[in-house]
Amino acid sequence: MEIQPQETLQRIFLRPVPSDVSWFEMELMLRQLGVTVTARSNSRIALVKDGEAMAVYRPQPEPLALQATVKDIAAFLRTLGLEP
Repeated sequence: MEIQPQETLQRIFLRPVPSDVSWFEMELMLRQLGVTVTARSNSRIALVKDGEAMAVYRPQPEPLALQATVKDIAAFLRTLGLEP
């Protein structure tokens, strides 16, 4: 199955927030949108673009992002004007 970052972008803005978004899909989408994704300590991930920054936790050991993380990343992208 090929992952389409544009589809992931549309999905994270859905309400209710989807509970089946994989972290791999999210990271691929973020990188394609030009967001710098940097691993920090204790599973923390820094997201930076255009002077805006936020930190989230990478899910472990599950591959699915928490709904709260999906919602936070959607808000971060909205701030950057990157809504679908």
